[in-house]
Amino acid sequence: MRYIIIGAGAIGATIGGRLAEAGAEVVLVARGAHAQALTADGLRLTTADGARVHRIPVVTGPAELGELRPDDVLLLTVKTQDAIAALDAWGDAEVAGGGTAAQRLPVLCAQNGVESERLALRRFARVYGVCVWLPATFLEPGVVSALCAPLTGILHIGLAAGGADARARRIAADLEKSGFEAPVVEDVMRWKYAKLLGNLGNAIQATTGPEPDPAKGALLLRAIREAKAAFDAAGIAYASDAEQSAARDGKVDQPPGLRGGSSWQSLHRGTGSIEADYLNGEISLLGRLHGIPTPVNDTLRHAANIFAREGLPPGAMSVEDLTALADEAAARA
Repeated sequence: MRYIIIGAGAIGATIGGRLAEAGAEVVLVARGAHAQALTADGLRLTTADGARVHRIPVVTGPAELGELRPDDVLLLTVKTQDAIAALDAWGDAEVAGGGTAAQRLPVLCAQNGVESERLALRRFARVYGVCVWLPATFLEPGVVSALCAPLTGILHIGLAAGGADARARRIAADLEKSGFEAPVVEDVMRWKYAKLLGNLGNAIQATTGPEPDPAKGALLLRAIREAKAAFDAAGIAYASDAEQSAARDGKVDQPPGLRGGSSWQSLHRGTGSIEADYLNGEISLLGRLHGIPTPVNDTLRHAANIFAREGLPPGAMSVEDLTALADEAAARA
């Protein structure tokens, strides 16, 4: 199989680089200065094993790659706000022997949140969810680090609509040769909903900074309580804390001093967008559909979007001010 990594940022470049190290055929899809750096200087990837440079083919879109192959696997790692454009561009690409990628090729949604699978299922016949536990950093073009050990990450894989198949197991086998654990599960979305709970804190970290603070922890717990109430009202199952701990403890240990997560990195790079609509906004959506107030998640989504839209630096807000805004929203709810 050839792996086409659509969005070679922190997650995509790490997975692509590790697959290439293990002998898999990989193509990285990137744009702008990042694509230029990858083409000119290679992917400079640092893991717990050290730093190295990977010379991997780079394209900016399907036209540069030409006709796709029947054995291609599309790994979607763009942020969810960029997923529709990517799915539309790659879904219409022609595959050798007839048909389009959307008709014939598998697409794996390896993103935070739970919306990309639904977007993909509207377009692609073969959609897989991937629950990503892979702390990684991408702050400058062409340079990515993923320092967890002993594994680089854990990637649960399964059919987005439920179940698993032989293709998922083949992909998992390639990933497990590449420094990942890749459990094939029948209920991958249950794992992704569980991970979403932790990702509700991305907006807190982006707006108030990555430094630990009890006040930040308290605000996150309030956001999680809202989310669990919304999940329960909607009848949505999610993996328990005990299941998640059993799956990852001692496998993806992070070294001290890592920088902020994906949303913080988006603000640091000045991308102009952030994924809060599909993290905290997912809870707001469920709350409105099922009559559950979600003032904390509403506030976090709104604040993160202001930061992205106005180009504010990450961490420019105090947690006290953010909490006060959430309190005001809760009083109005």
